[in-house]
Amino acid sequence: TSLFHTLNISKQDMLSRLVDLDVTSNNLANVSTMGYKATRSNFQELLTTATTKNAVILASTQALMQQGSLSVTGNYLDWAVQGEGFFAVRLEDGTTAYTRDGHFMLDGNNNLVNGSGYPLVWNGSLPAGTTSVSVEPGGNVLALVNDQWQQVGSMQLTRFTNPTGLSSYGQNLWLPNDASGPAQAGTPGINGYGIVRAQALEQSNVDLSQEMTHLMTLQRSFQMSTRVFQQTDTMINQAINMRKY
Repeated sequence: TSLFHTLNISKQDMLSRLVDLDVTSNNLANVSTMGYKATRSNFQELLTTATTKNAVILASTQALMQQGSLSVTGNYLDWAVQGEGFFAVRLEDGTTAYTRDGHFMLDGNNNLVNGSGYPLVWNGSLPAGTTSVSVEPGGNVLALVNDQWQQVGSMQLTRFTNPTGLSSYGQNLWLPNDASGPAQAGTPGINGYGIVRAQALEQSNVDLSQEMTHLMTLQRSFQMSTRVFQQTDTMINQAINMRKY
């Protein structure tokens, strides 16, 4: 029984390491993605009794919402949140999603959209002839029309009680759930909300050196679990063969 117990623990450990490897690989793949937030794996021990371990499982993944560094781009349509808050965009089905990626552009209908084509949620509209759009730290939206800047509306930032609990939608977007709490919109720069920087983008908050170190640790741990599994399997086969004689 103890041999099969060891076999199960090593198998479960290999499976958990593979999932954690996917999480780490995704972080490394997005080290240059604007506004990307690193993800961490949270493991939980399985206990058969109060003292006997029965391997571990990946209980959840958690987004790390620390501020990324800001890079100046010189593009008026590049916006970055400095502090707490998310940009809100409208999905095709009408759902509101949230992002820290402030790389916006004007589409063919003169709408302000993100890189995936989802319109930014804001109060106002762009007049005909708009050639560029900018934003002030307090959320006032400005449009460049006939070489003149004019205020055409305002935008708010959205925050959550527990932003690390947000669900990933993909495309660098997040959706609220019970763990994150409801969306709370507010004016930038007031009551703890961050401010909006024009002509800048927030970099990914992935720590490259930390992720590479974790990747090497995962590889060594997986190799060790594989060796334990193979040796335990050999011992079980030997025990079965001994009982035949």
